[in-house]
Amino acid sequence: MAQFNYLNEINSLATMDGPITRGPLQRWIKKSNNENINPSLSSSLKNISNANISSCNQSLQKLSITANQSCNNSALSNSKTPTRNENKKGKKTPCKTKSPGRSTTPTPNKASKTPNKADRFIPSRSNSNYDLCHYMMSRDEEKSEEAVSQIAASEAIGRVLTDTEPGRLLQYTCKAPAAPEGYQNRLRVVYSQAKVPSTVKNNTRYIPQAPERILDAPDILDDYYLNLVDWSPSNVVAVALGNAVYLWNAGTGQIDQLLTLEGSETVSSVSWVQGGSPHLAVGTSSSTVELWDCSKIKRLRLMDGHSGRVGALAWNMYILSSGGRDGNIVHHDVRQRDHALATVYAHTREVCALKWSLDGKYLASGGNDNLLNIWPLAEGQHYSQPQYLYSFNQHLAAVKGLAWCPWSAGVLASGGGTADRTIRIWNVSTGTNLNTVDTKSQVCALKWSLDGKYLASGGNDNLLNIWPLAEGQHYSQPQYLYSFNQHLAAVKGLAWCPWSAGVLASGGGTADRTIRIWNVSTGTNLNTVDTKSQVCSIVWSTHYKELISGHGYANNQLIIWKYPTMTRVAELSGHVARVLHLALSPDGTSVLSAGADETLRLWKCFMLDPSKKKGPTDSKAAKSLLNMNSLIR
Repeated sequence: MAQFNYLNEINSLATMDGPITRGPLQRWIKKSNNENINPSLSSSLKNISNANISSCNQSLQKLSITANQSCNNSALSNSKTPTRNENKKGKKTPCKTKSPGRSTTPTPNKASKTPNKADRFIPSRSNSNYDLCHYMMSRDEEKSEEAVSQIAASEAIGRVLTDTEPGRLLQYTCKAPAAPEGYQNRLRVVYSQAKVPSTVKNNTRYIPQAPERILDAPDILDDYYLNLVDWSPSNVVAVALGNAVYLWNAGTGQIDQLLTLEGSETVSSVSWVQGGSPHLAVGTSSSTVELWDCSKIKRLRLMDGHSGRVGALAWNMYILSSGGRDGNIVHHDVRQRDHALATVYAHTREVCALKWSLDGKYLASGGNDNLLNIWPLAEGQHYSQPQYLYSFNQHLAAVKGLAWCPWSAGVLASGGGTADRTIRIWNVSTGTNLNTVDTKSQVCALKWSLDGKYLASGGNDNLLNIWPLAEGQHYSQPQYLYSFNQHLAAVKGLAWCPWSAGVLASGGGTADRTIRIWNVSTGTNLNTVDTKSQVCSIVWSTHYKELISGHGYANNQLIIWKYPTMTRVAELSGHVARVLHLALSPDGTSVLSAGADETLRLWKCFMLDPSKKKGPTDSKAAKSLLNMNSLIR
């Protein structure tokens, strides 16, 4: 029986992959006792270790006795292991010789013996440098964060130097994608696109964003209510600079000085006569109107009739209508010795603009009383009635900007002043407001309709008045045809539509900022657009169904509008101060802008397609019914 027990013990010891049922204490038990981290844990571990030691020693004692009885050579060596119970004496192994390679391990408890060949390769942590380990671990984290930041920086550089999204280099079916906003390296962008089929209609045209030419205009008066620039049909621009008037030939580039006023007198308005004649009307700050022959550099006449400066002038055949600071409109017949035919008390404050319609049926007047008045043509005469056809009170500030639509009869545009800032489009045939645009700036102007039946006035009384022509010789009743008060500021910008009779565009000043389209035949407002800036002047295009407006604060830009939707076609920037005046070239392809920054800028914004250009006609020359050289006295 003992033989079998011995063999079982030998087999259990020789089996290396079997579970360990007995042996020396585990190292973690010893370490917990050495460090005395938790007394309660130590006490429990002591009980466990004592039980293990007792059971282990008993088994080894039995094995030693059996081995001594069966053979003389012992398979085990003797060594001492410290006990964990100080009250008990450690037991010795059966072998009487100590292992030369083993030594006692110092413990707070009493030493005891344990078998040889135990696990002694776990290092002691008492010699470990935890501060160094923590430093190295934290340094590794910093390195990982730096690596992440370097990766992010590399990705950002890659996005700048290359496309943000992968794509094909050549693209044939649609337009090339737009470069990202802020893209700097334009040389790396290479796109290709197939030619657009000829059947597709091109609805857009190229509009240069930079001026064709820039001229200096020193000493130009920065006065919102004056009209200091006009472009003649013979391609000569008249500019008033302080007390002098200069002529610039746009064809040859020649500049001539026409006149210089004496003393503190200044030029307040200029206007060329119709029909290509070299005669120029000049309004002065001394309440007089001078008529000059520019071909001979000679003054022909000196006309009075106002008690304040003359800031607005408009021609209708041989009738010159002048508006002054006294609020009156005086009609002068330049053929007669007694030139003053009629005086109309049009506004309660200064008349800022005057425009005859292209047909000569209406005169539009804009005043600093914020009124735009439309005056009809006097029956059998070429001047307006003293009683207006309409008086529009929509403007809330002075109405200075006036312009008759050149292609739609009876359509008038009016512009309000600082408190209005709107441009309103009117139908003077019905007296309705067709449209209103908030331009965020004041408008002061005056225009006659193309048929000569109405006069649109924009004043600082917030009214846009449509004045019909006078019937017979009754001039005493100052009754306008329409008075539109939709503008909230001075109406300075006025322009009659050249292709639609009775259509007028008006623009308001800083407090209004709108452009309004009017039908003076009906007195209705056809459309209104908020331009977000002060409207200083309006000009209709003769080649396109568009109009261009000049603005003041805050962008000082020129805006091209599509008629009748009043959508923006383009914005032209360059002036650093407000655009005071606009003038259209005789061929209708260019616009000259005069700014308070003392510059004149030439914009080729209405250029025609060479394939669509029409041959020259003598229709305009046929409309000239008089020779000014023989009629002016």
